[in-house]
Amino acid sequence: MQDTAEQTIHLIPRAPTAPTVPATAERWSVDAIEALFDLPFADLMHRAQTVHREHHVANEVELATLLSVKTGGCPEDCAYCPQSVHFDTGVQAGKLMAVDAVREAAQRAKAAGATRFCMGAAWRAPKDRDVEAVAELVRAVKAEGLEACATLGMLAEGHAEQLRDAGLDYYNHNLDSDPGFYGDIISTRDYQDRLDTLARVRGAGVKVCCGGIVGLGESRRQRAGLVAQLANLEPSYPESVPINHLVKVAGTPLADEPDLDPFEFVRTIAVARITMPRAKVRLSAGRQQMSEAVQALCFLAGANSIFYGDKLLTTGNPDVVADQALLDKLGLTTRRG
Repeated sequence: MQDTAEQTIHLIPRAPTAPTVPATAERWSVDAIEALFDLPFADLMHRAQTVHREHHVANEVELATLLSVKTGGCPEDCAYCPQSVHFDTGVQAGKLMAVDAVREAAQRAKAAGATRFCMGAAWRAPKDRDVEAVAELVRAVKAEGLEACATLGMLAEGHAEQLRDAGLDYYNHNLDSDPGFYGDIISTRDYQDRLDTLARVRGAGVKVCCGGIVGLGESRRQRAGLVAQLANLEPSYPESVPINHLVKVAGTPLADEPDLDPFEFVRTIAVARITMPRAKVRLSAGRQQMSEAVQALCFLAGANSIFYGDKLLTTGNPDVVADQALLDKLGLTTRRG
């Protein structure tokens, strides 16, 4: 892809000091992605918006709703997660929701404008009976005319095919962080475990929803390393890339982590857009803590999907009325079907 920024803004460019950035069809090195992060902010935003407009409807945003269908009691020790049994966060473990309750939630989400309905269950890895039960939930969601997504933890052989046959469109399984930083956040699951689940999802022909979390205490280079892992996934980068901002929850090890600079989060959105041009880049966890101005910059940087509704698993999310008001202010339209 040819970068036309210098011709369109009619400024005399500075001599480049960063490594050459590869074409989108090539593998992205961590150095090349870090070079994107290091660009002047206006240059990075212009490049991201240019890429965005080449591959997507310029002012259209996808609305997705996420429902926790099985909350708490997870045996993993992810340092950011209030659903872990290792941390006292006040989250009570519950059973898998009934089909009728999920169907009603999907109906409400559709009435509010959502086109994708995502279901999260706090398991390390679902058992066969769990997958059978979630498959029934998937069928209920699909019957309402919504795209269906699920995040259930690690999948064993055959599970992805079972969910696919029920109609699952997307499976979410985030990488969370750069592989070199991963051990500082999680000890109960290896990075390769995550990659193996993604390979099973791809092998079953289910679309991949995979992103990460920023603000965990990682360096900019480690953020570049996370993006490199996502952009270089085989055989292609994810169709959907949720970028989460750490939500600090009392009782978790990261409760007192210093805040990430908002511009660094916007840069992460822009770099994800440039390196994964056809993906839906979604503003996910942490949006409640962002000002309208920061969210607007994220849309300018190429975000074109948001989680929409009252809750994002167990933490708050901007409400529907506020979201619609912001979209109206920015002249953004919502994807229909």
